[in-house]
Amino acid sequence: MEPFHFKQFSLYHHRSTMKVGTDSVLLGSWCNVGNPNKVLDIGTGSGVLAILLASRCDAIVDAIELDPSSAEEAKENFYNSSFSNRLKIIQDDFRIFSSTTKSKYDLIISNPPFFTNGIVSEKPSRKEARHTLNLDHNSLLIGIAKILNPDGKLCVVLPYDISNEFIVNAAKYNLHLHRKLIIRPKKELKPNRINIEFRHSKPKEISSEEIIIRNDENDYTDQYKEIVKAYLLKT
Repeated sequence: MEPFHFKQFSLYHHRSTMKVGTDSVLLGSWCNVGNPNKVLDIGTGSGVLAILLASRCDAIVDAIELDPSSAEEAKENFYNSSFSNRLKIIQDDFRIFSSTTKSKYDLIISNPPFFTNGIVSEKPSRKEARHTLNLDHNSLLIGIAKILNPDGKLCVVLPYDISNEFIVNAAKYNLHLHRKLIIRPKKELKPNRINIEFRHSKPKEISSEEIIIRNDENDYTDQYKEIVKAYLLKT
């Protein structure tokens, strides 16, 4: 099996619950990383977001993953990367981790479980990765609010149609929307994803952008290529 190649690293994603896809690549490229000392990736899967962020800063990057096969693959990918000394896999339930850890994070990123309804996958590991069965969004926000530094940032990708509910719930935990990137698969289609950044402070104004992933020829748009060009080998 061939690894997935980025400019700064390669990784395997064949045993993980979720494969490397546009959601994670775009989130990891769009995220305003800054100069954090400590980063957390929640639900790391193969470790793609954790390694991508490690390539963008000098921070220590922790990555939490419940699924054993995914955690093992992420661990191997971390070991084989150029950033192995700054990457750590934690196989645990985030609810337990967030209630017991003494660590605080400057940046938290996640491509979280996000289908609260609908058809559930028959494969247990994929079902847990894509549906809010073991980690509902309320539990996610409670845990993040505990471990995010006062001036820290949270970046997540969600389906567009549930994002308003998530934003309202986040505010209850003093996590306020600062930036958003509305994502359309094609120009004629409705938005299906949104990247959102939260902080503890209330913003003077919210930064809002929109992106179209593919053009009429089904090729990636120049807009998408511009965001990911520093990381992807091919677009």
